[in-house]
Amino acid sequence: LQWRQVPGAENIEHLKLRLQAGPPTSLLFTEPSEPLPEEPKPVEMPFHHCHRDALPQQGLTPERLQARRQLYAACAVCFVFMAGEVVGGYLAHSLAIMTDAAHLLADVGSMMGSLFSLWLSTRPATRTMTFGWHRSETLGALASVVSLWMVTGILLYLAFIRLLHSDYHIEGGAMLLTASIAVCANLLMAFVLHQAGPPHSHGSRGSEYAPLEEGPGEPLPLGNTSVRAAFVHVLGDLLQSLGVLAASILIYFKACPAFLPYKAADPISTFLFSICALGSTAPTLRDVLRILMEGTPRNVGFEPVRDTLLSVPGVRATHELHLWALTLTYHVASAHLAIDSTADPEAVLAEASSRLYSRFGFSSCTLQVEQYQPEMAQCLRCREPPQA
Repeated sequence: LQWRQVPGAENIEHLKLRLQAGPPTSLLFTEPSEPLPEEPKPVEMPFHHCHRDALPQQGLTPERLQARRQLYAACAVCFVFMAGEVVGGYLAHSLAIMTDAAHLLADVGSMMGSLFSLWLSTRPATRTMTFGWHRSETLGALASVVSLWMVTGILLYLAFIRLLHSDYHIEGGAMLLTASIAVCANLLMAFVLHQAGPPHSHGSRGSEYAPLEEGPGEPLPLGNTSVRAAFVHVLGDLLQSLGVLAASILIYFKACPAFLPYKAADPISTFLFSICALGSTAPTLRDVLRILMEGTPRNVGFEPVRDTLLSVPGVRATHELHLWALTLTYHVASAHLAIDSTADPEAVLAEASSRLYSRFGFSSCTLQVEQYQPEMAQCLRCREPPQA
């Protein structure tokens, strides 16, 4: 046999060596012949998909920015005049002046708490706090009311002690000057905190119920809870400052009746106007407790919302209707809609959501659409709640 060398054997050996050395670097980093598919971009869904707004608003809303500016200005004014009243009350030996200064101290604390709650309410929702931190505003208002009640209780006790024991002296001149300045300070703070509603609001009937027929609607103009609580707080202080001013006039001119020592006007004014200050907190306390107890918003009725949902074409019945509020202006609704078998669920959902947003100004609506079943008429859980 004659040995013949196969042509190209050297090339085969060379190829083996190349394979043992691994693939060339150029093969490892070659670009793909076809471009990689791009990541899908977020598509803006229709407004009725699940949210009222296309994107959540970052930071404070314009209404809360205005509230923060009001609280900053009022807190600065309150702190300055509180220091002045402490000095004036000490020089005049007046419990009524010190009472007013203590109320201003409570105002400063409550306003700082309200500012903290406004900052906290801007934090985004988490898996633990799924609604976010909106309720911190309501808790700040509750803390403001409770602090006023505590301070007033202490001062009522001190006024009662002064009525029993007359071993004190009042400087009428210093008391009159300090009380006059206190009235001006409270008027200034009330002017700063006064709010008739958020800017650019279309509601024309104040706090009464008024359907918002055009556009997506805005919450009814009830104002910021923290600013409202601070405003009521300042009104209570203003009443007390007026009482202190009246008492200082009586003491300065010694115009009390003969059977009553003129300096007794100091504890008496403290006693009377502290009660008025407590009474001024009742509306705010009522609203705060209603929010914390998940009550129906004050300006939204159960029957109007139910009738609006039943008026949507294709809706046969509604149940599990719940209305509540996170703040005075953040209203939420959820309901089950039982529809005909021939109705389009997407169309019903879109129309029902649009009507709730436009007529009642809800900030969030969650609606579940299901087919109507005759058994729903006898279901105990599908019945409407009784009147309170």
